[in-house]
Amino acid sequence: MTKGKATAIGFVAVLLWSLLALFTVGTVPVPPFQLAAMTFLVGSAVGLVWIGWAGEFRVLRQISWRVYLFGTLGLFGYHALYFSALRMAPAAEAGLIAYLWPLLIVLFSGLLPGERLEPLHILGAVISFIGAAILVLGGATGFATDALPGFGLAFLGALTWSGYSVLSRRLGNTPTASVTVFCLMTAVLSTGAHLLWETTVWPPNALGWTAVLGLGLGPVGLAFYVWDVGVKQGDIQLLGVASYGAPLLSTLVLIVAGVADPRPSLILAGVLITFGAAMAARASSARSAGN
Repeated sequence: MTKGKATAIGFVAVLLWSLLALFTVGTVPVPPFQLAAMTFLVGSAVGLVWIGWAGEFRVLRQISWRVYLFGTLGLFGYHALYFSALRMAPAAEAGLIAYLWPLLIVLFSGLLPGERLEPLHILGAVISFIGAAILVLGGATGFATDALPGFGLAFLGALTWSGYSVLSRRLGNTPTASVTVFCLMTAVLSTGAHLLWETTVWPPNALGWTAVLGLGLGPVGLAFYVWDVGVKQGDIQLLGVASYGAPLLSTLVLIVAGVADPRPSLILAGVLITFGAAMAARASSARSAGN
């Protein structure tokens, strides 16, 4: 598989994550960890069907338990930290801090063997982050000091997902089928967290169940499989910057669905995110030409 094709496959995850907010709204009032358990169970079923169709179940037995531990900590760790942060701090501010992960991916990727971080990669990531901040902080009330623990958890979440994404490249020979086990174990751990800290609330109607299924098939299912392909074989710096397109696309989806109202800041945010991604793409293209 070429690097360009792998990058394109990885970007499918960004498109799928843009549906996360819309589907999540449809799952109210299901509590967070219960929702994670349900959706990751669907996500693991996606992988099991694919592995069964390809006849590759034997591949799972050949993968080290350390890889399974790493992947499970990445997926469950990020979501546990993110959900906890949103409980302890205002959603807009905590969400923005958590969304430092694309910028951290760009920065950390420079430490990988065979990778070279260009100044335009960093500048593009910073500009795109500013665009995302304009979107996310639309309803912000300020960074109150009593919410500092929540902000800290959000930052740990950003470190967790960026670390998982970058270190996944070091596991380039590990088949993407391993993500099936990551999702399944995340579902198990989320179930445990739900039973410990939450009260079970099922979706109240068919729309709610459809939203849960949509989450499991897309943003919390297929997205992790294509992201695995992208970060292992694609242009990880470009993917990192392009990930800032998710909040922009998510906002547009909510507006089209009638869930959110259009804001003037949307245009400015869109320009900044697009411009930042274009700078990163130019840096990657120039690097490829130089090689």
